[in-house]
Amino acid sequence: MPISLSSHGSHAAVAADGHALLDRYRAVRATSVALAAPLSPEDAMVQSMPDASPAKWHLAHTTWFFERFVLAQRPDHRAIDPAWDTLFNSYYNSVGPMHPRPQRGLLSRPELAQVLDYRTRVDASIEALLQAGDGDDALLQRIVLGTHHEQQHQELLLTDIKHALWCNPLRPGYRDDLPTRAGLSVPLRWSSTDEHLAEIGAATWPAAADFAFDNESPRHRTLVPAHALASRPVSNAEFRAFIDDGGYRNHDLWLSDGWATVAAQGWSRPLYWDDGLEREFTLGGMRDIDPHAPVCHLSYFEANAFARWAGARLPSEMEWEAQAAGKPVGGNLLADCRLDDRRPDNGKHEGYFLDECALHPQGSMDAFAPLQQLFGDVWEWTSSAYSPYPGFRPMPGALGEYNGKFMSGQWVLRGGSCATPRRHVRASYRNFFHPPDRWQFSGLRLAKDLP
Repeated sequence: MPISLSSHGSHAAVAADGHALLDRYRAVRATSVALAAPLSPEDAMVQSMPDASPAKWHLAHTTWFFERFVLAQRPDHRAIDPAWDTLFNSYYNSVGPMHPRPQRGLLSRPELAQVLDYRTRVDASIEALLQAGDGDDALLQRIVLGTHHEQQHQELLLTDIKHALWCNPLRPGYRDDLPTRAGLSVPLRWSSTDEHLAEIGAATWPAAADFAFDNESPRHRTLVPAHALASRPVSNAEFRAFIDDGGYRNHDLWLSDGWATVAAQGWSRPLYWDDGLEREFTLGGMRDIDPHAPVCHLSYFEANAFARWAGARLPSEMEWEAQAAGKPVGGNLLADCRLDDRRPDNGKHEGYFLDECALHPQGSMDAFAPLQQLFGDVWEWTSSAYSPYPGFRPMPGALGEYNGKFMSGQWVLRGGSCATPRRHVRASYRNFFHPPDRWQFSGLRLAKDLP
């Protein structure tokens, strides 16, 4: 089942060019529908835990975003169904009431067919607006933002349905045609840098040339200490050695909250590994664990404990970005959603994204690149708490609730994953989750201090 994606220029240019923005809008919206296509109506309304959402809700909420924040800004707009304003609002208190997040799986109505029709109707209105050139800069910027918001939900749709299918004792796969490729045994090397001043973050959008979320700004200078960054993410084999050495039984390796979580949850391995530590649940069903692929579905607590066991630490987000800055994220997108010998234009040391459609981290195919898979395959936990940059200013109005109000008790991850759209991520991108969370494609890369 192909997922068609298109490559475009800078996001500011996209906003200024209605035709380019129309192309981007159509491609992003079509991708979401394609990702949901393998799901039955029953699959699409399952909610396996409070932190996850049903696929149907993701399809509806991303559509509500365009209706509420774009179409509803126009005086002639009439709500398609006013009651849905509560059902599909996520956390925008300034917009109005919302259905409780843990109860989204109870929404059997509207039916999936109605949600898909809702998407079609909103799409027709957005496309008519863009074709007519009937939108000011602020409205076009909201459409650009909406496409990036939807790309975030594309990854969440996949991670949420993966968790739901894993909860089924049958362990059914999301798709049975997802390919695999065994990676190479790549030795871990270190990329060192001296202490230096670095510019971190993104220039404030929309004044900047490229899109970035408000939590990535403002760009600012920071002192990066002398350090070394591992050449690749930690592998399954390396994490297996941590388990075999009693890593989950040694309280000295764990933060206090992490040790309490291990005890309370009975953790003894990554989320989707089986009892024998030989197979893992993937979006393609149960598969043998590739020892050379990046380990994934780790909490911050597990990543931190492994780093201590390895005699290293997690990098700060400043260290990570300073070494990732200027590294290309990828080349042209693949249109036919097959994993084969074709790789991103910038070389085989880069990671896999949603676009390659492996939908699971892949082992490296390059034994010599100094820094591999910084982007793609797994989100990498950092040691940095999710907090505002100096001079941070949220977006104005209701959209100011998008990121800033979550800057409490969460930790930053960097780099994107195998479920992230390639054109969505960048060196300054700040993902964030709570320390116990591990249903995302989250792994780690080691760092160490240098004298």
